[in-house]
Amino acid sequence: MDFRIKARVYPVVPVREMIIFPGVVSPLFISRPKSICAVEEGAENERLIFITAEKKPYGETVNTDNLYSVGTICRMLQSVRMPDGMLKVVVEGEKRGKADKFAARDSFISAGVVPFDSKREKMTLEISALMRLVRSEFEKNVQLDSKLPDDIFRSVSDILDPEVLCDITASHSRLDITEKQRLLETVNVVDRLSLLVRMLKNENELLSYEQELEERVQAEIDKDQRNYYLREQLKVINEELGGESSASEVEELRAAAAESGMPEAVMQKVTREIGRFAKLAPLSPEAAVSRTYIETMIELPWKKSTEDDLDIANARKVLNADHHGLEEVKRRIVEFLAVKKRAGKDMRGQVICFVGPPGVGKTSLGKSIARAMGRKFINISLGGMHDEAEIRGHRRTYVGALPGRIIQKIRQCGFNNPLILMDEIDKLASDYRGDPSSALLEVLDPEQNWNFTDNFLEAPFDLSKVMFITTANSTATIPGPLLDRMEIIPLPGYVMEEKLKIAKKHLIPRIIREHGLTKDEFSLSDTALKDIISSYTMEAGVRSLDRQIAKLARRVTMELSEGGDETEASAVLTKERAREILGAPKLHNTRIPKGDAVGTAIGLAWTEAGGDVILIESAVMDGGGKVCYTGNLGEIMQESATTALAYLRSHAGSYGLSGFEWNKKDIQIHVPAGAVPKDGPSAGITLALSLCSTLTGRAVNTAFAMTGEMTLHGNVLPIGGIREKILAAKRLGIKDILLPEDNRADVSELSEWILKGMKLHYVSDISEVFELALRAGV
Repeated sequence: MDFRIKARVYPVVPVREMIIFPGVVSPLFISRPKSICAVEEGAENERLIFITAEKKPYGETVNTDNLYSVGTICRMLQSVRMPDGMLKVVVEGEKRGKADKFAARDSFISAGVVPFDSKREKMTLEISALMRLVRSEFEKNVQLDSKLPDDIFRSVSDILDPEVLCDITASHSRLDITEKQRLLETVNVVDRLSLLVRMLKNENELLSYEQELEERVQAEIDKDQRNYYLREQLKVINEELGGESSASEVEELRAAAAESGMPEAVMQKVTREIGRFAKLAPLSPEAAVSRTYIETMIELPWKKSTEDDLDIANARKVLNADHHGLEEVKRRIVEFLAVKKRAGKDMRGQVICFVGPPGVGKTSLGKSIARAMGRKFINISLGGMHDEAEIRGHRRTYVGALPGRIIQKIRQCGFNNPLILMDEIDKLASDYRGDPSSALLEVLDPEQNWNFTDNFLEAPFDLSKVMFITTANSTATIPGPLLDRMEIIPLPGYVMEEKLKIAKKHLIPRIIREHGLTKDEFSLSDTALKDIISSYTMEAGVRSLDRQIAKLARRVTMELSEGGDETEASAVLTKERAREILGAPKLHNTRIPKGDAVGTAIGLAWTEAGGDVILIESAVMDGGGKVCYTGNLGEIMQESATTALAYLRSHAGSYGLSGFEWNKKDIQIHVPAGAVPKDGPSAGITLALSLCSTLTGRAVNTAFAMTGEMTLHGNVLPIGGIREKILAAKRLGIKDILLPEDNRADVSELSEWILKGMKLHYVSDISEVFELALRAGV
C-alpha cells in the first residue's frame, strides 16, 4: 500500500461496535463531551472528521491506545442537537486513512492522518468473478439472516464499481467488528474482495447451522405438544369407557406408601406429594422429579431389618478364617459384639475407624464383621469426594436430583441396619460445593443420626441401627471434630512371618482357584516365599505379594496350557525357579559389617512396610567446625544428631575428648540408601554411638542393634514400633538389641515366637549404651 507523503490533522471521533466505510452514509448519536467538541471543531474545518473504532469499549473515557489507527475520513452532511443534549450527526465516508499518532487535547482528540492512495484497478476476469461471488454469498446471507431486510440485496446488486460493492456489502452485513476492521485496513481491491467472500461464506455456514438447530428444536417442541394432546385425549376416552387411567397408578402409589411402614409424619408428606403428582402432566419435568421422590420414599426400608447373629464363637471363627494375626483388632470386635448381645437396644452407638497402611485388610475386615453378624455389607468410597451433596443428597430443584449415597445404598440393600464401610475417610476433599467431612458429623454421631435428614427426602430417616466402620491410612488429615466421633483401632503392618502364613493360608489357595490350577500343579516352598517377601516386595500389607504370586501362577498356567514339561511346570517352585520367572530381585537387605567398625552403628527403624535395619556412619576430618548431613535425613533426625553431638561436647572430659579441636574439625554423618527419606527421633542413641566411636577412635561392637530417643543430658526415652524393629533385627540374624528401659512393658506384650532367641538389653542412659556397644580403647 502507498501512503501520501503529507499528513493532515483531523478531529477524531471514536465510535463503538461500528465501522464507517467510504461511500457509506450513516447517522451517529454522540454524547461524550470530547466527541461533541471534535464535531464542532470539524464543522469549522471543511466539515471533515476522522472516525475510528475502539478496540474494546471501556466506558465514557477514551484511551488513545485503545483506538484502531486505521479509520475513515468522513464529511459531516448534517448536525442536529437533540433535546437530551446528544448530538445527531449524519456522516458520509470519503477515504480510508491511517493516524500516525493520536493527541489527547483538553477538549477533544486529534490525529495526523495520512489518506490511503487507492488506485483504480482495471476490470479483470478475476475481479468480475470475485464481484459475482460477493453478490451470490451476500444474497444467501440476506436469505438466512432474518434480521436483514430483503431489499438490502437489491441496493447492492446493481453496483458495478468493485470498491464500492465491497464497502457497501461489508457495511450492510452483520460481520463481527474485528472482521469489518480487517476489510477497512485492506487497500488492494482484489485482496479485499477475496477476504469478503471468505467472511461471507463462514457467516453463511454459521447461519445455516443455527437455522438447522432452530428447526430441530421447534420440531421436538411440536412433537411433545402433539403427544401431550393425544395423551390427554386418550385419558378422557379411557375415563369415558371406564377403563384404566392414571388414577389407578396414583392409587397403586398410595397403597404402596401405606404398606411401606414409614412414620406417620412422613406418610402425610408422601400423601401430599402423591396428590400433587396426580395433578401434574405426565411428561412434565416436575412429574419426573415428583415420581422419583415418591418411589424413593416408598422403597426405603423404614422398618425392615436383618436379625443380628451375636454368636461370639461364630464371630471368632469367621474372623480367624478370613484374617491371620490382628489379634488385638479381633478382640476389640468380639468385645463390641459381646456388649451388643448383653445391652441390646441400650448399647450406645459406636463408630470404629481402622487406621493402617494400604493392603493390611481394613476393607476385608469390615466384610468379615458383616458376615459374622449376618448383616448386609455396603462399601462407600470417600476418597476424593468433595461435594457435600454426595452425603446429604441434592435438593429437589431439578430433574436429576438424587438422595445422598448413604440413603441410596440403604434403599438398594433393602434393610435399615446394614454395615456401612466408609473407605478412605482421610482423603475427603472440600471446595465451593461444600465440605463432606462436616456432613459426616451428623451421620457418625449416635446422638444425631437417629434423625438424619437427607436434602432430597426432606424427612428424617433413622440411621442409628446402621453399624458404621471407617478406614484411613492416617489420622493426620481427618478433621478433629470428625475424629472425635470415632474409636481408632490401629492395624499394624504384617511382618515376614505373618505374611508367610497369610500367603500359605489365604493368598495361594485363592490364586490357585482363580487360575484354574490344583495344589499339585502349583505350590511354593517356604524358602521361595520368604525370598519373594524380602527381595520383591516392600509393603505393610500383602497386595504386592499377591501380585508376585499371581505372576508365578500365570507362568505355570501358560506352561501347562502350551503342553510344556509337566514335571517342570507342576513341581514345587523353588527360590531359583521363582527368581527366574520374576527377574532380578528389586530389593536388597542392609549389608551388616562382619567385624567391629569405627564410626558405624546399627540402628532399627520403623516404616509403613514394617521394621528395617539401618547403618549410621560418621567421619571426622580437618576443617572449620562444620557438621554435614547426607543420606536424605529429615529435620528431626538432624536435630537428634545435633543433640548427640552437644552431649559429647558437654561431656568431653568423660570420654577423653578434652583436647579435641572442635573448631578445626569437620564432622560428616551419613545414612546409606540416600534415595529413601529418613526421619524421626528413635535414632538418637545410634547417632550418639556412631559419633562417640568416630571421635574417640573406639570400635563399635556390630553384634548390637539399637533404637531409642536421647535427651540433651543423655537420658534414653521410649519409642514405638518395638515389634517391627525386633523382627527386622531377627531377620538379619542380630540377636543383641538395646532398647529404652521404658519400653520393657511393651516387650512383655509380644508373642513368644518373636522374642525366641533374642537377647534384649534395657538402657536408661546413653553411658550404658557406650559401655555395652563400644570396645575398650587401646
